[in-house]
Amino acid sequence: MRACAPIGVFDSGSGGLTVARQLHKILPGENIIYVGDMKRMPYGPRKPEEIIKFMDQFLHFFASKNVKMAVFACNTMTSWGYEKAVGRTIFPLVPMSTAVSEAAAVSPHKKIGVIATEATVKKGFHADMAAKIDKNIEVYAVACPDFVTLIESGHIEDAVLENAARSYMLKFKEKSIESLILGCTHYPIISDILKKYLDTDVSLINPALSTVKKTEQILRDGQMLNSARTEGKMEFFFSSAPEHAAHMVKIVMGLENPFINNIDLSEFN
Repeated sequence: MRACAPIGVFDSGSGGLTVARQLHKILPGENIIYVGDMKRMPYGPRKPEEIIKFMDQFLHFFASKNVKMAVFACNTMTSWGYEKAVGRTIFPLVPMSTAVSEAAAVSPHKKIGVIATEATVKKGFHADMAAKIDKNIEVYAVACPDFVTLIESGHIEDAVLENAARSYMLKFKEKSIESLILGCTHYPIISDILKKYLDTDVSLINPALSTVKKTEQILRDGQMLNSARTEGKMEFFFSSAPEHAAHMVKIVMGLENPFINNIDLSEFN
């Protein structure tokens, strides 16, 4: 596998850009291909077999692009599809981190909150990991089905999102959580709003950082880090809404006038 080959990063929409941002920050020399499936988002309410089918389409696309690695920037696809994909690609796969270890490290009484999509909560993605790490960890998971749709509809700093955030965060009121895992890659985009409705001593945990650290470790171990001294190239593919996609790339990645490629993922079966 060539070290200069790109890394594929994929999500149901624009939320995975928060992972791509961390990846570019920590490994600026890497070439990145980002794919967001705006046309079929949100994935949270979908059936597991649909989620797995969509995941396979992403991976077939990345194979056509000769990527050296693919990073799941979607908790829903990680929780339902990652284990089924392992060993089926010629390039390594990096799942979205649960970040349970990071949350536990800043939670003296091991009380951890999680917000995620319906599918991720139903799967028990974070609770299963907590049980493996320490059976004394208490995980309180809340599904937030409105967040992804609101963020992707442009409701990032308005009363509609504020009301949804207030409603969801109230569910943690009696749980005395010490940390909150942002269990969907869209959620770091609205972290400032979430903080308003949580106790000031609750730590917000963004799993993107530990996901990217795992990516870096695999690249180093496989001697696949790009040694080029120039900044890596970034390409963006979205299945619909190119103007909105460009707006989200600008907000999350800080890029002015990004070029958005169109993609029909259903062609990659």
